[in-house]
Amino acid sequence: MCPQCHAPVRCYPTNYDRWVELATFELPAKKVPPRHRWRLMHPKAANSAIPVATVTIRIGAIDPTPGEPVIPAHEFVCLNDEG
Repeated sequence: MCPQCHAPVRCYPTNYDRWVELATFELPAKKVPPRHRWRLMHPKAANSAIPVATVTIRIGAIDPTPGEPVIPAHEFVCLNDEG
């Protein structure tokens, strides 16, 4: 839960050893600023088809199409009046 707006959030590790709080829903990319766009990845173990983790990747190198679903950072959708 977000301490400011009390909305549910999901915390995931990033691909660069940090953690990020994400919204619990997706939005079209055109409604989310580039720095707040995330995607969940499920890497697999070597020589296996079984996912071993869930990692978040910030979308940046290739822009998604405007209607492509992305997961916004909670900070972007937080209902806190101060933020």
